[in-house]
Amino acid sequence: MAHPALLMFIGARYVEQRVSDAVAAAGFSDLTPAMARVAARLSEDGIRVTELAEQSRITKQSASVLVDQLERAAYVDRVPDPADARARLVVIAPRGREVQRVARREERAIEREWTRHLGPERMAVLKEALADLREITDPYQ
Repeated sequence: MAHPALLMFIGARYVEQRVSDAVAAAGFSDLTPAMARVAARLSEDGIRVTELAEQSRITKQSASVLVDQLERAAYVDRVPDPADARARLVVIAPRGREVQRVARREERAIEREWTRHLGPERMAVLKEALADLREITDPYQ
C-alpha cells in the first residue's frame, strides 16, 4: 500500500481539481490554482502578505504577485492594518466571497460522496485521524 502522505495528496489533488472546475463553471475562470491556494489562507480579520507567504510556503515576492492578481480580479482588497498604520492587510472582497460559496458547496458535495462511499463511521474515523494529524503537521491552524 502507498504511503499515507501520498494517499492524502491524491485525495487533496482530486478535491482541488473538482473545486477548481466548479469555480470555473460558475464563471470565475480567471482564478488560477496558485491564486486559489493563497486565497484559501485568508482569514476573516485579514492577513499580511508576509504571513500569507509563510503559510503558503512561497516567497514574499511570489505572494505579492499572487495578491496583486487577486486584487486586480476583485477577489481581495488591501486595507490598512488597524494594529500598524504602515502595514496593509489582505481581506476577501465580495467577489471572493462568491467564489468561496461555490467552493464550499463543491467541498460539501465531495464530502457527501466520500461518506456514501466509505460509510458514515469510516468517514468519521478518517476525519478524526486527519484532524489529529493536523496537530503535528499544520503550525498555522
